[in-house]
Amino acid sequence: MEKISYLGHTLTRWRVGQSTFLALPEKGARLVNWNITLGDGSVRDVLYWPENADFAEIAKVRGGNPILFPFNGRTFDRGDIHFWRAADGVRRPIPIHGIARQGEFKVTRIDTRGFVAEFVPGEEARACYPYDYEFTVTYRFDTLGLSCEFSLTNLGREPLPWSAGHHFYFTVPWSEGTTRSDYLIRIPAAKRLKQDATGHLVTGPKLQTDESLANPALVDTFHTALRGNEVVFGEKGRPGDVTVRLGPEKIPPPEAAFVTWTQADDSPFYCVEPWMGPANAAEHKLGLHLVPPGATEKFAVSVGVR
Repeated sequence: MEKISYLGHTLTRWRVGQSTFLALPEKGARLVNWNITLGDGSVRDVLYWPENADFAEIAKVRGGNPILFPFNGRTFDRGDIHFWRAADGVRRPIPIHGIARQGEFKVTRIDTRGFVAEFVPGEEARACYPYDYEFTVTYRFDTLGLSCEFSLTNLGREPLPWSAGHHFYFTVPWSEGTTRSDYLIRIPAAKRLKQDATGHLVTGPKLQTDESLANPALVDTFHTALRGNEVVFGEKGRPGDVTVRLGPEKIPPPEAAFVTWTQADDSPFYCVEPWMGPANAAEHKLGLHLVPPGATEKFAVSVGVR
């Protein structure tokens, strides 16, 4: 573990076996990059990070793993985007993907295998989500993988709503001379959903369990009613697949979702995102969790390369 200077910021770097991880825990608890050294000495980026990223606008940086809390995706109130309505009937603002990915965190533990960071709500966060709580992000790093756990403790007197998730930007393609059409993704979902322009969930595309990453129907799709907790994607006929696991149980809760997304056909990344539920959970309630006063709820995911 060591500190390095990068674009005016101090990042922490971990080397664990074949893997190297870079993170800025204090800003959005952002995992910036993960790469692995292959047997021939070459380096493969597993998580994508753009050159000359603007850390002052970290919420807009397409790379690493943004933390989505308390709600993921686009949130609506009665058709109006960037708002949500709590149980008290009050409409409040909420940015896309919530308040944590651009927020401040304090590191409460750091060692040679990872870190724990606690969210420090600022003025905007308190206006969007005016509760008494403790939200922490714990990363643990391994030679060919990582795990990340969210922990939300309700310190107040009313149920605490949340439906959080991850936004992993995976480097695709990762082999020279290949395109997205050379990669397959396997998603064990029985139901697919989309979000319409007013935030409502609508029927999604009909997809096979195994699909080409070049299929445009995958973009902005929620894969739910999961028959297993693993999504696997990789280059056809070659080793090095990425496995993303949602939760510790082999069968996740029925409302849990994987989201597939990319920005453009030629983007150097593809996002495979494990979420507690589809976007706009605060309104439609699918995947919305309520943490009772005094209780703690956790959400865990892991990623590996094989």
